[in-house]
Amino acid sequence: MEIAIAIVLGCCALGAGIAMIAGIGPAIGEGYAVGQALTAIARQPESKGSVTSTMFVGCAVAETTGIYALVIAILLIFVAPNTFVGIMQRALG
Repeated sequence: MEIAIAIVLGCCALGAGIAMIAGIGPAIGEGYAVGQALTAIARQPESKGSVTSTMFVGCAVAETTGIYALVIAILLIFVAPNTFVGIMQRALG
């Protein structure tokens, strides 16, 4: 029984780590978007307001991926182990 619990805890920790790799994507995407926005503003300074507002909306949408990954990682660390261990204990009696 102890080895099964250890496997469940290890897999939950591994899954949480893999889920946090998803935080790399939004960081790269937002950095690229800000860089392109700065390029656009440098070329046409009069379009600063519309470029900035569009950039903020795009960054907010891109950030949701990282937030979802964080929520999944927190669930895998704090909620899933207790749930899975409880299911195993009820199944094995």
